[in-house]
Amino acid sequence: MSEVPAWTLAPDGLVITVRATPRGGRDAIDGVVALADGRQAVKARVSVAAEDGKANAALARLIAKAAGVAPSNVELLSGPTARLKTFHVKGDPAELVARFAVLGD
Repeated sequence: MSEVPAWTLAPDGLVITVRATPRGGRDAIDGVVALADGRQAVKARVSVAAEDGKANAALARLIAKAAGVAPSNVELLSGPTARLKTFHVKGDPAELVARFAVLGD
């Protein structure tokens, strides 16, 4: 089975799959992880608990910082209560890919 990358190009940015760990002790992106079904996801942790959307907001800010965009350019598309989430990051697709590609190294 071939691996599906953690992000795909969108006309106005990237769509990123994130494997989230709330109450992870600190806010950090820990690279790219392979999932059991062959997909990949950006592995991220945030220090806040997953209650009242606080962890999702913290994840969005963390992704925005890594992407070099404003937090308002990051939108949660799916998985608000799941560990696997999908975010849309608005910006130049080529620039965003370059910023996230270093995570897989």
